Amino acid sequence: MVQILDSTLREGEQTPGVYFSPETKLAIAQFLDQIGVDIIEAGNPAVDREIALATTRIANAGLKAKIGAHSLCRIDDVKKALDCGVSFLGIFFSVSQKRLLQDYNLGLEKAIEKIVEVISYAREQQNNLLIRYTPEDTVRSPIEDVIEAASAAVQAGANIISIADTTGYTSPFHQNRTISHYVKTLKEELAKRKLYPQIEVHCHNDRGLALANALDAYRAGADIIDVTVMGLGERSGIVDLAELLVNLTDMVEGKPLWDLSYLKDLYDMVSEHSHISIPPHHPLVGKNAFTHYAGVHVKAIAKDEELYQSLNPEIVGRKSSFALGMQSGLTAVELALQQIGRADLVEKKDLVAKILQEIKEIAKRGTPIDIEKELPEVVKRCCTISLPITNEICTVSVRGTTF
Repeated sequence: MVQILDSTLREGEQTPGVYFSPETKLAIAQFLDQIGVDIIEAGNPAVDREIALATTRIANAGLKAKIGAHSLCRIDDVKKALDCGVSFLGIFFSVSQKRLLQDYNLGLEKAIEKIVEVISYAREQQNNLLIRYTPEDTVRSPIEDVIEAASAAVQAGANIISIADTTGYTSPFHQNRTISHYVKTLKEELAKRKLYPQIEVHCHNDRGLALANALDAYRAGADIIDVTVMGLGERSGIVDLAELLVNLTDMVEGKPLWDLSYLKDLYDMVSEHSHISIPPHHPLVGKNAFTHYAGVHVKAIAKDEELYQSLNPEIVGRKSSFALGMQSGLTAVELALQQIGRADLVEKKDLVAKILQEIKEIAKRGTPIDIEKELPEVVKRCCTISLPITNEICTVSVRGTTF
């Protein structure tokens, strides 16, 4: 069964300007645990003492998820990670020829020696530690070099090999560079050597294909998929947690594995503390995710929400709604009048039409119309205009006040 590794606290904090305090990190980790995430990557303790503190607190919080640390391929860094009490350790070192020459001035053989040395050290320290080796920029490295490095890493004690699409290079639509090809090839070639590590994928979103690549990897048999809340991360980020979970929920057979009802509160928390707004059109958690606007849409969902929704908002603890504006029709106004407690006006078709025209004028300012706050005032104005013509008394209630 596929596992989810959330890296909001590590990859997510690599978003420029994003900082999570140790207290916030613990709260985020608790939400992730309630959702059912399998592995929480808490950070790289060698980067800063505060990250080490946060990682230690999360590791000792009694969560069901495995708590992991990220580490450069250095024994000193591994020591700092293990001192935090983590049960998962991710070690990364590139085997890209260009990177080895330009960054490390190493050949492949020396690089593999270094990888083996560090992983062997980590395994000696903790027998039940889950160790992941990541050949950074996997998909742009010679596949034969990746296989050699991965084989050596597993023999040294690694349980997991991560296929890192570090630059968002892969595409499910490009025959020569699908991530599914890397998953299948790595599994097959390692199996030939009687090596059977779990295969993880880390998909960056530089081309907007991170989610598509993650699902492609899932179909190819990937065991672990990396995500972050809001897709935070370096440059364009990685796979978004909510988007992946809702798709996997449809694809995985049997009982749903994740409790999506915590997603909205988790995203609101991460948005608040990262100072990054959730786009209103973001699937599941965005303000407009279950909001209907165009007249034909609102008229249809008033009868049956499934006519314009393939997702039930209740899975994330939300309800469908509608908005008023330039695209609205008479049905939307009637529903809005009922919402503010003025169902008595619905049968006054001329008045409803006047209210609709007023709403369309207001919409030209380019901002959403607040039904609870603004519609009563619109009704009041339209009723006032109608009085000389109809000679009717039209009262407008705003939160219990009659005009």
